[in-house]
Amino acid sequence: VAMAATRSVMRAVRVFEFGGPEVLKLQSDVLVPVPKENQVLIKVHACGVNPVETYIRSGTYARKPALPYTPGSDVAGVIVGVGEHVTAFKKGDRVFTLETVSGGYAEYAVAAANRVFPLPDKVDFRQGAAIGVPYFTAYRALFQKGCAKAGESVLVHGASGGVGLAACQIARACGLKVLGTAGTEEGMNVILRNGAHQAFNHRDPNYTERIKECTGPQGVDIIIEMLSNVNLDADLQLLSCSGRVMVVGCRGRIEINPRDTMSKESSIIGVSLFLATEEERHECAIAVLDGIEAGWLKPVVGLEYPLEKVAKAHEDIICSSGARGKTVLLL
Repeated sequence: VAMAATRSVMRAVRVFEFGGPEVLKLQSDVLVPVPKENQVLIKVHACGVNPVETYIRSGTYARKPALPYTPGSDVAGVIVGVGEHVTAFKKGDRVFTLETVSGGYAEYAVAAANRVFPLPDKVDFRQGAAIGVPYFTAYRALFQKGCAKAGESVLVHGASGGVGLAACQIARACGLKVLGTAGTEEGMNVILRNGAHQAFNHRDPNYTERIKECTGPQGVDIIIEMLSNVNLDADLQLLSCSGRVMVVGCRGRIEINPRDTMSKESSIIGVSLFLATEEERHECAIAVLDGIEAGWLKPVVGLEYPLEKVAKAHEDIICSSGARGKTVLLL
């Protein structure tokens, strides 16, 4: 009992009800979680913010966590404790995660050891928090679900955010012709610096015509789509024969004409990292760690917020005029 009484507390964001960004409550008396078997405890230095976390928080997403909960899956930090049977990691190891058990918007987080990966020294913690969900999702969309091959063309629709930049870097390194769209001049420059051969401004009313001029009559082989509720109908017009749209992000409904898929035998394929098997996650991890080692995988960090400003981070990731890399919380 004496031990329990001295168990330390930490600052963590807690959600007690679903709703707008204001339901994110920073508390300073949350108990530091204890790693169970096959789990590790990480001192969090940075945590990525993903759009999906705003959907979950609002209560409109298919998966609803039990309340109260702490959001956050992409943490980067240092292991400070390991549970039983953990042999892959020890105290003091620098790591990044793909998921957490206790939530990443906190000073400490528990994660299953098989969702934790070594963070190479050449990558700082801010960048480490930009790897997990974006790069694993991009790799899954391109190769595990999109069957991308060297020599094919890919259009990354919404390329200046975390997943978009990851997709540009991976596709370029794997020999694809990479086109990207962004909503600002700055965003277009960022994607050109990160693997895109050509950039288009999706606020330009004629931008799809410009893409068609670039791809010629054959069209584009793969589209990585971050905002399918806006772009899916137009995407179907841009595809090649047997082309595929990979639906990575969506914020609502859209009307399309299924005949557009028949004329080219094209496919619309949903992508969910949540459904990846253990083998698929392992394949993603190897590709990502190889990319860091080779030097082409360089996470781009965009806006940074202290934990106190978490509500603002959630607001900005949905409402800002154009992404420029991955949004992170710094601890």
